[in-house]
Amino acid sequence: MSRGVSRTARRRLPLNAGAALVFVLSAFPVYWMILTAFKPTPEIQAETPVFWPSSLTLEHFATAARADGFAQFWRNSLLVTLTCVVLALVVALGAAYAVARMRWKGRRAFVLMVFVAQVAPWEALLIPMYVIARDTGMLDRLPTLTLIYFMITLPFTVVTLRSFLTGIPVELEEAARVDGCTRSQAFRRVTFPLLAPGLVATSLFGFITAWNEFAFANMLIIKNQDDRTLPVWLSSFSNVFGTDWGATMAASTLFALPVLLLFLVLQHRVAAGMAGGAVKG
Repeated sequence: MSRGVSRTARRRLPLNAGAALVFVLSAFPVYWMILTAFKPTPEIQAETPVFWPSSLTLEHFATAARADGFAQFWRNSLLVTLTCVVLALVVALGAAYAVARMRWKGRRAFVLMVFVAQVAPWEALLIPMYVIARDTGMLDRLPTLTLIYFMITLPFTVVTLRSFLTGIPVELEEAARVDGCTRSQAFRRVTFPLLAPGLVATSLFGFITAWNEFAFANMLIIKNQDDRTLPVWLSSFSNVFGTDWGATMAASTLFALPVLLLFLVLQHRVAAGMAGGAVKG
């Protein structure tokens, strides 16, 4: 038995070492960002890197929070992101149900177009989107940004929810309809609660995508600076404060905080949702 365990441990050693290396390489930039945000300014500017400060300070966070427009841009990002996520979930839920549960002409072509939209590089549409927004008078408006984020997150949401719906036995809904439920009641009472992991996973993906998006926000919000989002504001933050890396890292930490908190709170459901969607798809 011990020999078998030792052989298994030896075989897993390269995999564990590789996983540890990937974790360190991925986590170190985040660690350094947060650490710099709490470091006193003299230790940030020291010639020798300080991997753990002698004392912690919140001065940089206060500087970032007092910066012009911080609250406004935080509100803009939150409004655009939440609206995008809600719209994507509502539309994708209906589309995924129609694809997974109904048979209609053009269904396969529709699914193919959704997959194509999911893998398409949205950055290639920057110029066409800008021209359309300019010609329709939609530049410098948050609803335009919300609509674009909605289009970006919708294909993934449809594909993921379709995978979950396919994995839920249709017999459950049929049994509910035999008991007197309508199609909508059977979906609401039986199927919808079973979709919770998929809804959480897709919601978090949509939130991260819209919250972190920079290119469209930077191109479409030009004149009306009050409608900028946090990523655009953050890109000019270092220019405002020059070499104040503590304030810059504090602003970056505040920017990343909502996503980190959401992931920590929902990590179990997200893991179950992504794994379930992959297996059932």
